[in-house]
Amino acid sequence: MLWTKSLHLIFMVTWFAGLFYLPRLYVYHAMAEDQVSRDRFKVMERKLFWGITTPGGALTLLFGAWTLALNGLTRYTGTNWLLLKLILITLLVAYHVYCGCLLRDFQLDRNRRGHVWYRWFNEIPVLLLVSIILLSVLKPF
Repeated sequence: MLWTKSLHLIFMVTWFAGLFYLPRLYVYHAMAEDQVSRDRFKVMERKLFWGITTPGGALTLLFGAWTLALNGLTRYTGTNWLLLKLILITLLVAYHVYCGCLLRDFQLDRNRRGHVWYRWFNEIPVLLLVSIILLSVLKPF
């Protein structure tokens, strides 16, 4: 069980690293004024999303589910902290999918948002990370 929990945490760090950096690339991409820069950001964003962030997210979810299964789901009956954590993880997955939609828009030169919007958008995974970690460690209810 400690192996699955460790792998869950390792891939969670990988996933969040991608979710923190990808919107930052979107900030710079939205500010880019020349085609060479925009093309460079397209490559960086695609490689980060498909090569690091998405595999990190998938493996996080896999090892998280495996860890839950090893612990026995009945152990968590009546634990509202876990339910809230799973809801926040669902929101995180939705954020990840939306990042993929934004990636597609950038790839097709259809971005409609400015760099300031992406700066705010970049803060969402921070709030989710803090909330998920606090729920997991403190188990407040």
